[in-house]
Amino acid sequence: MVLRSCWKSRHKTSCRGPAPCWVLLWFCVTQFVLGGGALGETKNVVQKDAEFDITYNDTVTSDNQTIYAFNHTVSRNKSEGVRVTVDVSQGFESPILFVVRQKQAVLSFQIPLILRGLYQRKYPYNHVGRTLCQPPTRVASETQYFFVDVSTLSTQGTNYQLRVSRVESFTLHTDKKFIFTASPSQPQYFKYVFPDGVDTVIVKVNSDMTFPCSVMSIQDIQCPVYDLDNNVAFIGMYQTMTKKGAITVQRKDFPSNSFYVVVVVKTEDEACGGPLRFYPLRPDELIDAGNRSKIIDVIVTPAIKSEVYVMGMLFCLGIFLSFYLLTLLMACVANKRMKKREVFQIPADMSPAETASLLGKNGDGQTSAFPYEYGSFADNGSTLSSEAITDSATSTDNNYGYVGQEPFKRRPILNHLHHLAIRIDRSLDSVGRSRHESLSSVEEDDYDTLDDINSDKNIVRTKKFLYVADLSRKDKRILSKKYQIYFWNIATIAVFYALPVVQLVITYQTVVNVTGNQDICYYNFLCAHPLGALSAFNNILSNLGYVLLGLLFLLIILKRDIVHQRALVRNDVNALECGIPKHFGLYYAMGTALMMEGLLSACYHVCPNYTNFQFDTSFMYMIAGLCMLKLYQKRHPDINASAYTAYACLAGVIFFSVLGVVFGKGNNVFWIIFSVIHILATMLLSTQLYYMGRWRLDSGILRRMVHIIYTDSIRQCSGPMYIDRMVLLVMGNIVNWSLAAYGLLERPNDFASYLLAIAICNLLLYFAFYIIMKLRSGERIQCLALVCILFTAVVWGLALYFFFQGLSTWQKTPAESREHNRDCILLSFFDDHDIWHFLSSIAMFGSFLVLMTMDDDLDTVQRDKIFAF
Repeated sequence: MVLRSCWKSRHKTSCRGPAPCWVLLWFCVTQFVLGGGALGETKNVVQKDAEFDITYNDTVTSDNQTIYAFNHTVSRNKSEGVRVTVDVSQGFESPILFVVRQKQAVLSFQIPLILRGLYQRKYPYNHVGRTLCQPPTRVASETQYFFVDVSTLSTQGTNYQLRVSRVESFTLHTDKKFIFTASPSQPQYFKYVFPDGVDTVIVKVNSDMTFPCSVMSIQDIQCPVYDLDNNVAFIGMYQTMTKKGAITVQRKDFPSNSFYVVVVVKTEDEACGGPLRFYPLRPDELIDAGNRSKIIDVIVTPAIKSEVYVMGMLFCLGIFLSFYLLTLLMACVANKRMKKREVFQIPADMSPAETASLLGKNGDGQTSAFPYEYGSFADNGSTLSSEAITDSATSTDNNYGYVGQEPFKRRPILNHLHHLAIRIDRSLDSVGRSRHESLSSVEEDDYDTLDDINSDKNIVRTKKFLYVADLSRKDKRILSKKYQIYFWNIATIAVFYALPVVQLVITYQTVVNVTGNQDICYYNFLCAHPLGALSAFNNILSNLGYVLLGLLFLLIILKRDIVHQRALVRNDVNALECGIPKHFGLYYAMGTALMMEGLLSACYHVCPNYTNFQFDTSFMYMIAGLCMLKLYQKRHPDINASAYTAYACLAGVIFFSVLGVVFGKGNNVFWIIFSVIHILATMLLSTQLYYMGRWRLDSGILRRMVHIIYTDSIRQCSGPMYIDRMVLLVMGNIVNWSLAAYGLLERPNDFASYLLAIAICNLLLYFAFYIIMKLRSGERIQCLALVCILFTAVVWGLALYFFFQGLSTWQKTPAESREHNRDCILLSFFDDHDIWHFLSSIAMFGSFLVLMTMDDDLDTVQRDKIFAF
């Protein structure tokens, strides 16, 4: 009966013109379901022809229902919005239902409008304004009808005000700012049509008000439009915002070549980092939301064209390929200089008796009288008089110089004799152990477990003045294999680490593209240029430098390794007995780590957020750790940490990095535990470094500590035996204890950066100590190394400037992070963080070159004259 009465009462008035009758049937069913009355009950239905821009004051009860009929002309070439505004100022016992029936859509809402916030808290709104969607029309112009039905179940009369108006400025224009006001119950949306020749635009929304929190959404032209806080995330792309918001929109995603820009003010501010509102006293309690209006402006600007993409890629490739070209030119110049030098081949091997006779040695290998004696050599300790050589020099001579010695000359024939003497001494010394070496496995433990070797270590390494020769006594083959493990381990780590990372970020990007949730990833949305499925291609491209420069460093190291191996094959005295021992395993690991940093940083910037931060920082810790190990290995090749120990410690650092980000914020227990572990690890490492690895961690450690304190500090009050090492370790402990205290007191939000700062501070401190001690020892820094140091320092300074610009941060909410977004500053394609990628990759490459070249001045200095510090 109710349905029949509804149909009869409205058929003649509502089912006319283009308004379909099925909409009327749907409305009647809705009225019955929502409580149109018991069976047999009828309402007094009044229909009024209404006009735009007129306010209708009326009263509604459960006995009457009012229908307002509107019509307007819709043109295909003109977009015009229609807005319905309803205001109820007095109290009421039941809500009023407003139903707007139009072509292809039905919009319904109640007054008061109840919007829910966090924990299902309810906020009522008595003033509601909604914009009607505009169904597309295929004809040039047509008249469309729509109806506003007002009904309630309240037996008391409730007054309301209804006004329907046209929205003249409904279409957004390119590069033209539009200002409007929105609130939770009065959302706003506008239409934008892609102009010819524009395929991608950036929709920018700004406000001078941080709060209330709002949401910007991009939706296709369709009905209904989801423009309330509880449904705005259903379709399209959306992001929360406080002061700034930006979304890049591509024409290919919208078949109609147009879209809606929807702005909704949220009922609460928690999503934007605002304060958490109080809990209601009762579950059904309504909370006064107060005034949450927000003034907003929106502007749509064209995005960059494809030519800018090409220019950006060529610029990126050009920068880093220029380093390849410069390296190639320097290699050609070096080879040209080498060809100008006189090259002498070592004569073929002679029998031991003939060679001994020639060199003035007896069968036991002892030196006898020799007519030409000249400078000392570490290989056999024999000496020859340089005066005799100088007197006999009658042809083209060569100059040789060592630290602390005057340059002297010797003739080429004596060079041959000198090399022969070294080779024969080595062959005679190796006779007694050749069989042993052929039968034993080449393992470091075979030497370390011998008691006499251990005794020798304790004697040698505890001398007051140590030289590199004292700490490079192990077999070169053993050490070479030991340090090659660094490379193979990091290569294995890289493979097993990178594969799941790539898979995960692909999933992240897919989720962003499918759901449209722009809050998942923390981009610089004002300079995020998409390409294909990637939302911020420029942030990924700028990481190419790490990969290319890491590969270049590996090629440079490979060349040096080959040259060194050839020198060993021809028994070059400089390669065998002079300079810092050449071990390249750590260099290969450093180059691989730099390449992996580029790959993982690119993966991180596919979708930077709170859950994948460790992709960007893990290999930064490894690079810092490997650089410190390489710096220590230069003067202490025999006692440097093994690859397994080093990577285990780095794994512990990464583990604490994850814990710090997940649990460190405001957690006092975590910070206390971390600070204690930090200080204890610093003290333990200091002890190991001071005693050159001869301090053992066993059950007798406390007894030995008490004994040393008693004998050295109390009984005889003696100062530290190793002054230089003590200065370094005291400074290191001061720095680390200060950093631990800072973390415990301040509890920085960005724990990953705090941990990285600890590693960098220790690396810089050790590097500064190394340079100072190198100069104190009478060594010098060659021109190439000095240029690398100065160049790297300048680039690091510029890189850090751009790093601290802070265009986004996942320590805050996505809306707060977008407050730091800024436009591109380089080629309209790269932002400040991209420039950080460029400069930091160059600076890391330069730092590696500094480590590689800083001791080249020692290549002709005997190792028993090079200080170990």
